[in-house]
This record gives sequence, structure tokens and C-alpha cells, in this order.
Amino acid sequence: MMAVRTAVGWTGDAIEIIDQTLLPAEERIIRLSTVDEVVDAIQRLAVRGAPAIGVTGALGVLLAGDDDAEAERIASARPTAVNLRWAVERVLAASDRKAEALAILEEDVAACRAIGSYGRAELPEASKILTVCNTGRLATAGWGTALGVVYAKQEAGEPVEVFACETRPLLQGARLTAWELDDAGIPVTVLPDGAAPALLAGGQIDAVIVGADRIAANGDTANKIGTYALAIAARHHGVPFYVAAPRSTLDPATPHGAVIEIEERDGSEIRSIAGLEESTRVWNPAFDVTPASLITGLITDAGVLRAPFGPAIEGVLS
Repeated sequence: MMAVRTAVGWTGDAIEIIDQTLLPAEERIIRLSTVDEVVDAIQRLAVRGAPAIGVTGALGVLLAGDDDAEAERIASARPTAVNLRWAVERVLAASDRKAEALAILEEDVAACRAIGSYGRAELPEASKILTVCNTGRLATAGWGTALGVVYAKQEAGEPVEVFACETRPLLQGARLTAWELDDAGIPVTVLPDGAAPALLAGGQIDAVIVGADRIAANGDTANKIGTYALAIAARHHGVPFYVAAPRSTLDPATPHGAVIEIEERDGSEIRSIAGLEESTRVWNPAFDVTPASLITGLITDAGVLRAPFGPAIEGVLS
């Protein structure tokens, strides 16, 4: 697989990211050299994906200097993805903050590789993968989580193609996943979110693999809105449903999905698409929670975890 730029990097005095709000029309690299710029980039989704914002948060602490209040602004920029606060607090607690932040970046690269390897071994015959949102090199410091499995298959010379739900309202599947996979030479088909159950019913999909923003202690998983519906449809049609995420996304402090804080985005994201009046009410959750009972396995950088997920999660974090 060719060397490509990933979502986030460190120059020595600034963070560099691909501004994902401009893709696929323009690939622009922007520098973040202040806490204000880091918070803005995270909140407007210029950088997104739980692992990527975790790495960005870790590096952002270096820009905050000794001002822990500024670091807290970064940690609270988005509430659902556990990686962000986890990374910020880990750097704050370190005696050598720069070394710790850079270690988090390198660990994410390695975690993506491990997830890809474990996922490929778990699904040796799966060549047609359905996914939602974007979980590849635009969402991590490495080659991705769910898409890391796809890249591992490609690197091994195995046939693989991806069916990407467009992921409304911001189209991370259509704009980002399709662009990324096309750039990597992997066949990709974009479909409307509502068409996924029909695709699963037709027997054309070997496995569903999604990412995660937070995995509770019992295995309940918060991920991009629409994931829960995919899991229900996959279960109904007998298609295995996997969640791919690094151990930094596992949250033993959250007992179950009902207590995960779900970020609600501004209604303008939907009103602008449909040309609606400002007075039109909108419910725009960024994420939903898939019950652990619908998940075949958690593909992590420590291996594939299976139900009962509580003891399995506790085991890999101990």
C-alpha cells in the first residue's frame, strides 16, 4: 500500500491536519498552533474520528503549555468520543508531556495495524464489507480501524470491496470514505443510508464493520448515527456485525450505553440541506448506541473480544 498522509501529524511546534470539511473538492493541510485553533478544528469537524481527535487533543496539550484550564477546553470540545478526554488527561498526568503526546500518536499508528491484522484473520473469507461514516486514515493517525481491516486485506493481496453508507447529514461516508478508498485503489460503492437494509437482505454483504466513539464496560457502543439501524438489519439478515476500535475507545468507567452523553449537532446542518426555515425544529444527534447484544465481536488492538463483553473488556485493560 502506498504511503499516504494521515489525518493528524506533529511538526515540532504545531499540529498539521487535513481539513476534512473541504474534502473531496480540496485537500488542504492546515496548521494548528493555538488552543483556540485546536478546539475550533475539533468542533467544526475539520479533524474527526475518535482516535484522530484523541491524538489531536494529546498534541494540543503541548500548545497549552502549563495552562491546564486551556487543556480542559480541548478535552471538553466534543463529549461523546472517550479518546479525546482520555488522551488529554494522560498527557496532563505525565512528567514528560511531549514524550507522552508523541507516544499516543505512535501507539495509535500501531493500534491501527494490529486491528487490521486481527480483523483480517477474523474474516478471511469476507470480501464485501458494509460500513458507515469514515474509519480510515482520515479518522486516525494510522490507516484506520474498520477500514484498517480493509487495508490489511488489500495489503495481503486479498479481494476486498467496500459499500459505504453516505452518512447523513454531513456525508462522511460519501465525501470521505469514498475519496479515501478511491485514492487507495479499493473498489467502493456509496449507497443512501436507508438502502443498507435492502443491501443486506439481498445477500451481497459478507460482514458489517464499523468504528466506535465510546465502548461502555458492557460492550454497548456509541458510534455515528445510523449504526444502530445497521446492527438491527445485520442481525435480522444473519450478517456478522463487528466494531473495530483501539483500547483507548474502551471506557470501563461507563457501565452501559444508556449513560453515554450523545452529542447533538446544530439543526442548521439539516436545515441547510433541505432549504428549511430557521423556525423548523430539528433533532440532529451525531451518534447512537448499539446494544452489545447485536455485536458479533469487538476487533481491538489486543485481539477480537467476544460476549460476554464485560469480562473481555476488563481483561484487555487490566
